Amino acid sequence: MSDITIDEVGRPEPPLAAGEAATLAGFLDYQRATLEWKTRDLEADGLRVRLPGHTSALTLAGLLKHLAWVEDYWFTEVLSETAMPAPWADVDWEADEDWEWNSALSQEADDVRRTWETSVGRSRRALREALTSDAEDPLGVTHPAWGGRGHVSVRWILTHMVEEYARHNGHADLLRELADGQTGE
Repeated sequence: MSDITIDEVGRPEPPLAAGEAATLAGFLDYQRATLEWKTRDLEADGLRVRLPGHTSALTLAGLLKHLAWVEDYWFTEVLSETAMPAPWADVDWEADEDWEWNSALSQEADDVRRTWETSVGRSRRALREALTSDAEDPLGVTHPAWGGRGHVSVRWILTHMVEEYARHNGHADLLRELADGQTGE
């Protein structure tokens, strides 16, 4: 087992030579830490900054809450095959299909961060459980997704989550620079 290297902004570097599960989880944790860094130390007003001239709900607060939902969907509902927890279970998604983005705008910074951190914690527990199963290839075990219309492997979920965070961390770079001028990666 190797020591985890933490970079200058507090992100755990993915392992350079590890098994597939540790490598995928390492890249996911790095991307999660990038979002945390991009939203760190901002109050609610900074988390609500929008791209000039755009009317979309794309904000750092919205990214945190959207990724909290994504974490719970893929790791709680799909991987653990359990019902979505609050706040997602209580949402009228037909009334507002962008609820996570829109509701984040009225939340305090600590509350939206706590929602994301709680979801990430559930995801980490679900992944640990999945990877310690008795299956010959725990990464290859499939789970029903999209209301049972398809099945995805643990490997697919991890790869998709790295992609999801990486894409949104690009948005976070721009929004953070608009909020207070902070730049970097």
